[in-house]
Amino acid sequence: METVSVKNMVCDRCVMVVKQQVERLDLSLQKVTLGEVIFLQEITAAQKALLRDTLTPFGFEVIDDEKTRIAESIKHKIIYLVHSRESMMSNNLSNMLSLELNNSYSYLAGVFSEVTGSTIQKYYIAQKIERVKELLDYDELTLSEIADRLNYSSVAYLSNQFKKITGFSPSTYKQLKNGKRISLDKL
Repeated sequence: METVSVKNMVCDRCVMVVKQQVERLDLSLQKVTLGEVIFLQEITAAQKALLRDTLTPFGFEVIDDEKTRIAESIKHKIIYLVHSRESMMSNNLSNMLSLELNNSYSYLAGVFSEVTGSTIQKYYIAQKIERVKELLDYDELTLSEIADRLNYSSVAYLSNQFKKITGFSPSTYKQLKNGKRISLDKL
């Protein structure tokens, strides 16, 4: 079995596109998950090059560097945590990442900063703010419900963080309906 890490997979549609493209290559595919393609057996260097050439036109990159792979894994864990309806974080972010990626948080934070030029916490906040924008655009939940869903300690804390990042209060953003959301792979 071999796992190949893929950069820029940020949603279920990305998983679907990658899966379709890999299936066309007729390789021994087991499954595709967010950021990973898992094969039933090891693939050759030529097959990996073919995979790279197949995925690149769709905006995906096969990752060979271990530190980049770790940074992408951190991103995928955060994306899943923030954007999944089932996510109810019972542990804090640092503990969750350490447990799931089997490394100390200080090591993970150092690698993430080295690879991305930003901190894990800033990336996490950016993801949460994009999720808040999305939920405000849907106009189905109150700000209190959004704060609860995204584990903010209060509506005031959510509002302050939202304004700090976007320049607007959540209510102003909602009134403007400006929809200036950032693509997840650009965060």
